[in-house]
Amino acid sequence: MPGKLYVVATPIGNLADMTPRGVQVLSEADIIAAEDTRHSKVLLAHFGIRTPSFSCHKFNEDKRGDFFVKALLDGKDVALISDAGTPCISDPGHRLVRLAAAAGAEVVAVCGASAVIGALSVSGFDASRFVFLGFLPRKTKELAEVFLMQPHLQAYVCNWPLVFYESPLRITKTLEYLSENYPYADICLCNDLTKKFERVYRGTPRAVLADLLENPNAGKGEYACVVQLNDEKNQDSDEESGGEISLEAQLVDIMVKQSCTLKEAAGILHQSQDETAGRLSKKAIYAATLRLKDLV
Repeated sequence: MPGKLYVVATPIGNLADMTPRGVQVLSEADIIAAEDTRHSKVLLAHFGIRTPSFSCHKFNEDKRGDFFVKALLDGKDVALISDAGTPCISDPGHRLVRLAAAAGAEVVAVCGASAVIGALSVSGFDASRFVFLGFLPRKTKELAEVFLMQPHLQAYVCNWPLVFYESPLRITKTLEYLSENYPYADICLCNDLTKKFERVYRGTPRAVLADLLENPNAGKGEYACVVQLNDEKNQDSDEESGGEISLEAQLVDIMVKQSCTLKEAAGILHQSQDETAGRLSKKAIYAATLRLKDLV
């Protein structure tokens, strides 16, 4: 009789979030399939788990699959873990699960931490239905396609919260994109969930971006973002005002009208922002000047 493949969720940061059942399964399994054995070593040592572990990541999952399936067919139990959170959710593991199921092994979920669920739970948005986008594409065109979705789907899901993961190196660019294209969206941005620099930002894309740029620890830890696009509100605003003007466009407008340098225009724009609610910091305006310089 084949053994069982246990898909075990592990903490996304705080080791206290490890479930007792997860510890038991990892301790009693015959082998552990780990995304990175060097990383999982810390978790296993913390809980005194001495089960032998073997790597199973996106680069070797297909080749290693035969090894784990053979173990299952020999009657051994295998526990699958990723570096953090629930395996197979924007993490390796789904190929091994598919192979195990095809081989007739029972696949068992050992539930626990998940960044996407954690972010949704603190967002305050109606999460009875949502769309998970995983990690966003890097190219602007592909990014636009993700948010627009397919025309026949857009009307159906436009009011559902969208959840995605983002790296600290790209979160500023993503918020700038949302500021320009969905200025009236509502955002709950979760950084470094359950860890040392944990922080939750709330507000419009521009307000969240301003808060983010003021945080010296913003570059530490990964991001899970929940977005309510409010498409109808954005479209109504575009019809009435012609859309929100980007920082770059505002800088160019100031330079032309006041015959000043880009640096002087940045100072003027910052002073005008100081007089409005939800103002952007000098860092955001400075970033816009750098983008303008790249264009010319």
